[in-house]
Amino acid sequence: MTPSTPSTDDMRFMKMALDEATIAYDNDEVPVGAVVVCKGRVIARAHNLTETLTDVTAHAEMQAVTAAANFLGGKYLADCTLYVTVEPCVMCAGALGWAQLGRLVYGATDEKRGYHRYAPQALHPKTTVVAGVMEDDCAELMKQFFAKKR
Repeated sequence: MTPSTPSTDDMRFMKMALDEATIAYDNDEVPVGAVVVCKGRVIARAHNLTETLTDVTAHAEMQAVTAAANFLGGKYLADCTLYVTVEPCVMCAGALGWAQLGRLVYGATDEKRGYHRYAPQALHPKTTVVAGVMEDDCAELMKQFFAKKR
């Protein structure tokens, strides 16, 4: 992981990802949201759809990567940044690695399922990572969701 300081744009785009996570929350999905930005322009927005689609692979990151690739007309996202409210899991990190994502910005760390714990080399070697952007806000939404479930 390459440490980096979040920019004003990072905060703005993470807020958009949080808006997506709120949509997931309101639909009784685990509240994870994602936004893909390419050259300063949002090209994809997504949130978890695993319950809606009854598909364990329908994570916000997977939905966003697919939408971004469709928008760009190619599978590589080297010029893109993915903003996601929670650290990607191993599956999503692997997909981001195959997509050769240029930059990953995430909010809350996922101590139980995050890629960094189980597969820290899953991302493409050139992908830069910024962790902890709006971390408290991202973590709070997850805490509220799981407290509601108990």
